[in-house]
Amino acid sequence: MSLEIPSDWGRFTTIDAHTAGEPLRVITGGLPEIPGETILARRRWAEENLEPVRKALMLEPRGHADMYGCIPMAPTTPDGDVGVLFLHNQGYSTMCGHGIIGLVKVGVEAGLFDFDPEDPIIRIDTPAGRVTAKAHLDRGCVERVSFENVPSFLLHRDLVVEVPGYGPIHYDVGYGGAFYAYVDAEEVGLELIPSALSHIVSCGRAVKRAVQAATQLCHPDGDEDLNFLYGTIFTGPALDGSHSRNVCVFADGEVDRSPTGTGVSGRAAVHHARNELKVGECITIESLIGTTFDVEVVRECQVGHLSGVIPRVSGSAFVTGRHEFLLDPSDPLKEGVFLR
Repeated sequence: MSLEIPSDWGRFTTIDAHTAGEPLRVITGGLPEIPGETILARRRWAEENLEPVRKALMLEPRGHADMYGCIPMAPTTPDGDVGVLFLHNQGYSTMCGHGIIGLVKVGVEAGLFDFDPEDPIIRIDTPAGRVTAKAHLDRGCVERVSFENVPSFLLHRDLVVEVPGYGPIHYDVGYGGAFYAYVDAEEVGLELIPSALSHIVSCGRAVKRAVQAATQLCHPDGDEDLNFLYGTIFTGPALDGSHSRNVCVFADGEVDRSPTGTGVSGRAAVHHARNELKVGECITIESLIGTTFDVEVVRECQVGHLSGVIPRVSGSAFVTGRHEFLLDPSDPLKEGVFLR
């Protein structure tokens, strides 16, 4: 049966994937060209002009409260291969590790950007800066992706905040492309298992609100667009033999199914600052569902007045579908519904 699509309907194509269980909807068609000389400028333009599309493709009925997406685009640097914006239930991220892995998987295999198998390096312009990824191939397919992230660092160490319902909570603030509050799950009485999801979300939201109110965030490079708390990361012992477990609650109560690429980057910086992770040492971190990312400190660096590191994160992504989404302008729910 063919469907006659009126000319005034919105029409968007996507390739969907998941990275370590976390969804990624790569928007491949239907959007206007996004202007801006930098990716941060393009992010601001998208926030001002593409909100109906973001909501339609991320929220129900086309998505869900934990959907995640990206918009590949032309790079903004002379040597860049691709630029990217990341989007979720609340807005637009500054960086996303699982999104980088999924974008490389989809982009290479679908031909979304130029790629030479003899030189499998992809230079990606993100709102947080340059990320350099490598596609590890197996018989022409992207079996695994590794990427060197933006400079990551420990901003605040051993702070305490009063969280309503939980009491005083100790936390660190680290940056791995976005700022996170890192909290020991045991201190707030959380088990990092799927059956505790609702408790994890409630606590993550409460911690984020309290830390936002109590903590000044200022990226040393001075770009104000980066100065916000993206989420709460609970850490705990591994259940499947890895170094540890990592569960991120970000945006508006969204829970990452992967170990969180920017989150493990920030953790690598925190551990390194505490002399718990050496340059060249690799650790494996589990997610809420037991999937893993590897992370290592490639080298030390300076971020303004702070000491930081360049982390390398690696993981795998898998394509789950190709879609064409339609937006009927007469649909009262055309911009989606958010239920948590």
